Amino acid sequence: MAFGGAVLLGTALLLLPMSRSGPGGADLVTALFTATSAVCVTGLITVDTATYWTGFGQFVILALIQVGGLGIMALASLVGLVLFRRMGLRTRLTAAQETKSAGLGDVRGVLVGVLKISLLIEAIVAVLLTLRFLTSYGEPWGRALTLGIFHAISAFNNAGFALYSDNMVGFASDPWICLPICAAIILGGLGFPVLLELRRQLRTPKRWSIHTRLTLATYFGLLVVAVVFVTANEWNNPATLGALDESGRLVAGIFQGVVPRTAGFNSVDYGQMKDGTLLATTVLMFIGGGSAGTAGGIKVTTFIILFFVIVAEVRGGRDVNVADRRIGSRVQRQALTVALLSMGLVMSTTLLLLEITSLPLRDVLFETVSAFATVGLSTGITAQLPVVGQLVLAGLMFVGRLGPITLVSALALREKQLGYTLPEGRPLIG
Repeated sequence: MAFGGAVLLGTALLLLPMSRSGPGGADLVTALFTATSAVCVTGLITVDTATYWTGFGQFVILALIQVGGLGIMALASLVGLVLFRRMGLRTRLTAAQETKSAGLGDVRGVLVGVLKISLLIEAIVAVLLTLRFLTSYGEPWGRALTLGIFHAISAFNNAGFALYSDNMVGFASDPWICLPICAAIILGGLGFPVLLELRRQLRTPKRWSIHTRLTLATYFGLLVVAVVFVTANEWNNPATLGALDESGRLVAGIFQGVVPRTAGFNSVDYGQMKDGTLLATTVLMFIGGGSAGTAGGIKVTTFIILFFVIVAEVRGGRDVNVADRRIGSRVQRQALTVALLSMGLVMSTTLLLLEITSLPLRDVLFETVSAFATVGLSTGITAQLPVVGQLVLAGLMFVGRLGPITLVSALALREKQLGYTLPEGRPLIG
């Protein structure tokens, strides 16, 4: 309800004539789609952010990105702390759920830490980008500052909105623009629990929790694979990396390897990429980033837990062991539920869009996964979709931001505990 309320408020603000550059206000579908994409920190757009919206409209989008990235309930709890100096039990429960706090006692500290980390990282990246826009691209102070702040917040929140019509294509070979954005994307995508733990125990890795160790290992492992594969596969493609010099190809390859972690920026045309690169990017988008952060997807911890479940089953082990910890059966079921529900949503939405459009499968599947995983990358078909298709994608972005298991839990009427255990059945598997 909180996320839905934010989307409706953003839609109402974007419908105002002062939000649109042209005559009159935006149409309802455009405003709703843009607001949903911003609150869900996705980045898919049906109109050009740089030219369609006024400065006020762009400010509304930026505010929605920040609110959606920090989390509606986390932000509301912070406001309550500032205004009333206290938090009720219900507020602490909802904030703990959204930030994945260890317990109710540490919610206040977690919320303050989340705010401090977010603002600090966004400020550092904004300064770096502002200086670059100012000194190398001749932008006046006001414009350079606006560009720096907007892209820093969009990057840390893994949103992918940009104030350029071609997104980041004009800066494909500029490391002083692309690499700070990559750093913000990575830090935002790791998840606040990991960032908070690293802040406290950066020099004592032996004391890191199993969640932090799994997140870091899987996130950066997939990141290295993504950068190497995309760079190698697109190196000689004249429509993407092949059009740049060698140093530019490396920068663009790193950038394209980072953004599938649900960021949504692009410095090359994804519609011109090879099929193999698009498929690999689709898989990376579906996996996403870290839990309780600004990234989407099924999350890297879900992916790696399922991998270890498979390994344990193949080896015939009774327990799923990771490093020096045993993974409980409830966590295994949650990982399986998230993965299968997500796959079902993606496949059913892809089938629906294929039926109502004449677009090719590769583009539709890429667009659907991008929406569900709140990434924002596109091969350029978003604006070509009919109104029904855009509304379907908006709903998918909403579900993807909340998480399918959260939505199902919220919609469940009651939890029923059985007072008995049924005899064990052994259906044939495989």
